Formats: sequence, structure tokens, C-alpha cells
Amino acid sequence: MSSESPVDHGLLSPVTAGHDDLVSDRAVLVALVEAEVALVRAYGDVGLAPQTAVDAASRLDPHAVDAAALAGAAVVGGNPVIPLVGTLKQALPEDARAWLHRGATSQDILDTALMIVAARAVIRVRSSLVQTAEALRRFAASHRDDVVAARTLTQHAVPTTMGLRATTWIRAIDRALGRLDALELPAQLGGAGGTLASFVEITGSSDAARDLVAAFARHAGLAAADAPWHVTRWPVTELGDALVQSVDAVGKLAADVATLGRTEIGELAEGSGGGSSAMPQKQNPVASVLIRSAALRAPGLGSTLHLAAALAADERPDGAWHAEWPTLRELLRLALGASAHAASLADGLRFDADAAARNLAATGGLVLSERLSIVLGPVLGPDAVAGIVAEVGSGAVLADAVRRALAAGDADLDVAALLDPAGYTGLAASLVDEVTTDEREEPA
Repeated sequence: MSSESPVDHGLLSPVTAGHDDLVSDRAVLVALVEAEVALVRAYGDVGLAPQTAVDAASRLDPHAVDAAALAGAAVVGGNPVIPLVGTLKQALPEDARAWLHRGATSQDILDTALMIVAARAVIRVRSSLVQTAEALRRFAASHRDDVVAARTLTQHAVPTTMGLRATTWIRAIDRALGRLDALELPAQLGGAGGTLASFVEITGSSDAARDLVAAFARHAGLAAADAPWHVTRWPVTELGDALVQSVDAVGKLAADVATLGRTEIGELAEGSGGGSSAMPQKQNPVASVLIRSAALRAPGLGSTLHLAAALAADERPDGAWHAEWPTLRELLRLALGASAHAASLADGLRFDADAAARNLAATGGLVLSERLSIVLGPVLGPDAVAGIVAEVGSGAVLADAVRRALAAGDADLDVAALLDPAGYTGLAASLVDEVTTDEREEPA
């Protein structure tokens, strides 16, 4: 038997390995202790707990608690707070024990701890997304005018630019950042049934109870909730939605890099690919693969959080609340890993202009068929462009076919300019500039 503790080290989740320290069991345990200490400090702020009790609670060491033993003890009561309170009280002087967990219910502490963990994780996810977006801005500016084939439903459609393609990634990431920035992560303090009756009784008045709630949130480093949210789970679902949107955004980046990095396309490549255990020639887009693995898992986790919120029965849910804990933790974990890999991917992303030009020319210029229809249709009639396309399909050179059609229709146009893909990219350049220039940060 292995002496190793039963902890998920990410062996089967390489996208999260090395990026999940903020959401480990130890991190959750630290946050649980911090939540308990925050309540004692709040009692000190409202003039009830003596300073000696506050000081003693502040010295509690979460690292002295055996996480594995705590997990085992949590089975009896259904959550880890019950055995934790007993463990922490034993570490306090007798005259300070009465103030630990006073008036609180287990959900108050656990919800608050998960919000503490989430707040720290969101800061790191946000930092990684900012790094990703800034690297992509540099990439988009560098390739602002590099023309490539746009693809719709897997097929060549019209010309676009590599810069514009990159801005679609940037805009999605910026939007996700906005969702993260708008999050409210509140502390939870409602007492046994969400009425705060225990806190009114202990403090002596409703105003003092509200002051206690505000002080608790402040010491926990969280927002003060307008009301207990034991069974109103918007803090969890809104957090989950923002995390899913963040993973979605980098998932789109990874999907495009993986697709455009295929051997037969070759327009993009990661800065350093991964090898194969059997095929030494391979340079696999490993970062993209890992990010995509997270993007495939995250939406289901977000859905579970909504399901749990919808089934949050009575004044404390019988299972739905419990289902949130590992779900939210795993979603945070995926967002941490995916965003970190995205930052590295974006920083090393490489564009192959020769491959892009080769692919753009693969249809013999028919990537400009839409433009030909718009320009030549009114001049030569609606059937003329269909005839030109048919000629090219039979091996004709597009420019020659266009000139023959113009001669037959007694029309004169600059064929070279008409068939220049760079002349049919619309607002691509200005759309790139909108997200890559300093002006983007100025208020409207």
C-alpha cells in the first residue's frame, strides 16, 4: 500500500497540474479557518469578544489541522466544518472557545470559505487572461494586414486577415474579463435558518447584528451580502458562469490554433510543441489540446451549479449544496489551468505567411467569388459569375476567365485589382486597430 495521501495530483488532468494550489484541499482548509477567525474578529469589532479571544483565534494555525483526518470526520455530519470547530476549540484557551463559531451554522463558514478560495483564484485567472489578451494584441498588430482565407463550415469563404482572426479571440477574452470584474463574492452569515436570529440574540439588537455581518465580511476580505444566500445561490452560479465564459474564450483560441496548425494547413504553430512517444517527427499543439480539454469539461460543471441552485430546497439544501463544493472547486481549477496555458500559448504563437498564401490560393482565386458576384453581377448578369466559376473548376485561370467574360459583355474593369484578396477584407484593418491601439482604453 502506498503511504501517499489520497489527493488528486492532476495525473489525469494535465491541464490543471501545477496550477491548482489555490484550490487544493489545503487551500480550502486554510480558508475555513480564516472564516472562523473572521467571525471572532467581527465579534471583537462590535465590542463583544475580548481582545484576548481575538488574539488567540488569530493565532490558530490551519496547517496544524490534519486534512485527511478532518475529511474522514466530516462524513458523520456531512461537512468538514463540524469536526473542524471541535479541533479548533481544542487549540484555543478555554476562555476564548465560546467566541469561535458563535451563532454561526456550518453553511456560513463553508460558503464563506469557498468564496475566499474563489476570490484568490479569480485574481490569478484574471491575471492570466490579461497576459493572454496583451500577447494576442501584439500578435494581431503584427499581422494586421496578413491576408488569409476565412473558413465557414470548414470551407474557404472570403479573404480575411490573421490580425482580424486574432481580434476575435481578444474580444472574447476581454468580455470574459468584464464578467470576472463584475463578480460579487459575498461572505455568508445567516445563522441556522437564515434569519440571523442567533446574532440578534447575541449582539442585543438588529443593528448590531448587521454591523457584525459587515465586520465579518470585511475580515474575510469579501463583499457584505444584503441578505443570507443559503438557498439563493446566485454568488455561485454567477461565478460559475464567468468561469465558464473565461474557459470558453481561451477554448476558441485553442481550437483555432489546433485547426490551423494541422500539417496540411500550417498557418499557425505553438512556440514549442510536444512530442510523441512513438512518432519522433511530431510537434503536437499540446497547450491547445490541454486548453480544449478544459473547455470541453467546464460547461457541464457550470450546468451542475445551476442544477444545484434550482434544487436548493427549504432553508438548507439536502444534497444540492453538497454537490456544489467539488463542482465549483473543479471549475476554478480548470479556469486556473486553462488560462495559464493560454497565456503561454499566446506569447509564443507563430504565423506562417507562406502557408497562409498557399492556402489562400488553393481554390484558384475563387475565395473572391462573393466579390465577383457583387461587382460583375450587375454588369454581366447573374449567370456570368456561375460561368466563370465553372471555367475555373475545369482548369481555367480565374483572371483569364474574368477577362473573357468582360470582353463578351463589353465591360472594362481593373481585373488585377478586382482579384487582389487584400482589396476585399472590408473593415478588417480598422477592427484590428480598435483592439490593438492605445485609443481602445480611452472612454467613449
